[in-house]
Amino acid sequence: MKIKIYSQVLTGFARVFGIAGLTSLATSAMNLPSYAEGTTFYCDKSNSVPTTVVRTLDGKNLPIIRWITTSSSKELTPVQRCQQVSRRFQKSYDNGTLRYIKAGILNGLPVVCAAAEKNAACTDRNLLFTLKPGSDPNATARQLFDRRALAAGNATNQFGGDTSNDPVNIDVEAYLYFTSSQPNGGTKYLKM
Repeated sequence: MKIKIYSQVLTGFARVFGIAGLTSLATSAMNLPSYAEGTTFYCDKSNSVPTTVVRTLDGKNLPIIRWITTSSSKELTPVQRCQQVSRRFQKSYDNGTLRYIKAGILNGLPVVCAAAEKNAACTDRNLLFTLKPGSDPNATARQLFDRRALAAGNATNQFGGDTSNDPVNIDVEAYLYFTSSQPNGGTKYLKM
């Protein structure tokens, strides 16, 4: 009789501790960072310079563009620009159209846009950001996303850079892979 009671008590304890252990394990697992959510673009305003950042599948936060301004015009502030462009990167990524980063002219202005294919044109639907009038969009995009100069973190001036006539087609996956292996994340500053 005593053995039967002890057996029932032990079985009860085993169930309680088993459930408690599983609950504890499940709670711990829920607190781990989830990389299943995918790549996320956002505007990081924690530093003095607002920065468009990408959180990659492996959990790395990689700065892409630091938004600075050298003018006092009525245009968007660097924070507003960062927020707007970061949302556009995310929307393009979510829509599957951020396969390539391209440069072009849209409504008479130089632009940088997202594209699902190399030969796609820049449109209102895939616009990432507009450059200053008179800027060379291909030279600016090429300089901004130049993998050879990523670690330097130098400012990119919209009016200078490589003036090659070749159209820019930056493979985003390759860019993010290469950038994630750089010690500084490959951040560039864009003077607006």
